[in-house]
Amino acid sequence: MHRLPSPFAYLRSRRRAAAFYTDLKTRNAAGTPPNLTAVDQLTILPLMDYYSSRDDLETEAGVSYLMKAGGSSVLFDLGLNIRDEDEPALLRNMRRIGVTSDDIDYVVISHPHSDHLGGMRNKLQAKAAIAEKDDPIADMTVYSTVPLQVVSGRNTVIEKPCEISPGVGTTGPLPAPLLLGYTLEQSLVFNVRGKGPVVVIGCGHPGLEHIIEQAEWLAGEPLYGIIGGLHYPVTEDRRRKGLLKPQKLFGNPNPPWRPITKKLVRDAIELLKGKDLQIVSLSPHDSCDWALSHFEAAFGSNYRRLLVGEQIIV
Repeated sequence: MHRLPSPFAYLRSRRRAAAFYTDLKTRNAAGTPPNLTAVDQLTILPLMDYYSSRDDLETEAGVSYLMKAGGSSVLFDLGLNIRDEDEPALLRNMRRIGVTSDDIDYVVISHPHSDHLGGMRNKLQAKAAIAEKDDPIADMTVYSTVPLQVVSGRNTVIEKPCEISPGVGTTGPLPAPLLLGYTLEQSLVFNVRGKGPVVVIGCGHPGLEHIIEQAEWLAGEPLYGIIGGLHYPVTEDRRRKGLLKPQKLFGNPNPPWRPITKKLVRDAIELLKGKDLQIVSLSPHDSCDWALSHFEAAFGSNYRRLLVGEQIIV
């Protein structure tokens, strides 16, 4: 079991993150962003999340999306595998949807938490794999924010914002000072021709403002859309076990005495409405139904429900 950091370590991680973002603003102002290639279309197929579009597809409080853009197919995160099965629900969903290793060019891990890395075993071993045997991503390159073991492929640690392949950009590792420790999370950015950048987020631990600023800097244009996890477990916790509410406690980048509130959700909605976004899709894996309903009401026809098996096309 991982022990929680001491209060002093937590405070140090907060100061470290604050210093990072101060330095990031300076570097971005003085630097030139990567020339992010425009793509004609972005397709996002959720393979794992908390709600599904079909009865035959399984769900969990974890994330895995297959994205296609710029001639590349990217598997983003590996789900949770909460029961630590040899054949996890993600693998069964892939088979039922018709996704094979031939449909994936490489893998991107947003951050090394169990609900994105394929389970607690993978987290404890710092490993990126879907299955113990006949792993469909065994020979692939895995891009991550920290070093990870891979079966027989290659692990590349992302250290700064860049274009991973033509049309697929990463914000680079953005820190979040969590109770579980200093966490580095990256989001993917796609510059859709004639529309603008769309950012796809794993959990949103670094904070909405930081992610948006980095995505817009990377693409050099105002944000067009935002898809994925923003971590708003306000009225319920998807990972709740008895009285323990791990998402509300351990995934909150604020100090423990500043919980995730309804006001925080309303403030995020106002921020995004000010961006005049044309597509918004909030992941249910780490946001409660109350938050989902308020996002949907606020963005109307521009809102897309994020469901396993149902494509989102930009």
